[in-house]
Amino acid sequence: MVVVVVVVVEVVVVVVVVVVVVVVVVVVVEVVVVVVVVVVVVVVVVVVVVVEVVVVVVVVIMVVVMVVVVVVVVVVVVVVVVVVVVVVVELVVVVVVVVVVVVVVVVVVVIMVVVVVVVVVSRKWITISW
Repeated sequence: MVVVVVVVVEVVVVVVVVVVVVVVVVVVVEVVVVVVVVVVVVVVVVVVVVVEVVVVVVVVIMVVVMVVVVVVVVVVVVVVVVVVVVVVVELVVVVVVVVVVVVVVVVVVVIMVVVVVVVVVSRKWITISW
């Protein structure tokens, strides 16, 4: 009888030890799974945040580049307008100078003709009167 009781107690102890070991293994596996899941979630969140920051930086760089392009285009347009205005002013000055030169030449020619006519006519009068 004592042997039976001892065997039963040993079986119960073995069963309890096996159950405790199984429970400990299950708990350790669950803890490891939870830790792995938490680490994976944290890594995914960090990667997503880094990607969003990179996207925002790229968008800001694109906006800055677009603003620089717009400023360059405006400067080029202003320079072209200034060049056109300068060319037009130079053309007007050239036309005015040409007109003034032509008028001066015409006036000088007219004055010379008048002087020649006056001289010729006065000489004729002088010769006629003598």
